[in-house]
Amino acid sequence: MAKHLDLEEQEQLDELRHFWKQYGDLITWVLIAVFGAVAAWNGYQYWQTRQSAQASVLYDEVDRAAQAGDTERLDRSFADIKDRFGRTAFAQQAGLLAAKTYFDKGNLDASRAALTWVVGHANDEAYQAIAKLRLAALLLQNKAYAEATQAVSGSFPKEFAPLAADRLGDILAAQGKTAEAKAEYQKAYKGLDEKAEYRRLVEVKLNALGVDPAPPAANASPDAVTEAKR
Repeated sequence: MAKHLDLEEQEQLDELRHFWKQYGDLITWVLIAVFGAVAAWNGYQYWQTRQSAQASVLYDEVDRAAQAGDTERLDRSFADIKDRFGRTAFAQQAGLLAAKTYFDKGNLDASRAALTWVVGHANDEAYQAIAKLRLAALLLQNKAYAEATQAVSGSFPKEFAPLAADRLGDILAAQGKTAEAKAEYQKAYKGLDEKAEYRRLVEVKLNALGVDPAPPAANASPDAVTEAKR
């Protein structure tokens, strides 16, 4: 019985040796590739975490400069975070903050440059959309209508699309293009949530152009419609 078992074990060992001889190299390289990928991913995660931590320190510097109204310090700190960590969310937040600070200080060129940088470098669609909307408002203020229109053209995340339509309506209205402005305001009104406060502002703009965006229900009686208008 023992010899029989020994023979079976020997056969199994021989099969194992044959299998390893045939597929051993392949298995080894697969394992190297798997463990290498895991190591690379862990290294990337570590690098990302470290980048984020360092960027947060520089963002704090931008924030302190903004709160102090120190534009020279803001110039340096914003340039630093752009150069070293330009693809991080902290850099994009810093760009929006710097743009607001420059605007409040009356430096419209620097504000425009900061917003343009965020538009061109933001990985996050929300930050990019916010920058586009603010840039369009700044350009509208300077009556740069063509550039303002370009800033709010193209695709926007769904939640920002009504705001882009509203801003485009402002640009068109400023140029006396009333019909086109009405269409954009109506698009914005329909896209905004009924409970949104901003929707009321869009309604005011439409009313000023002679449009009632929320007409009485179709099934209302003529007397009820007349009473509502009173």
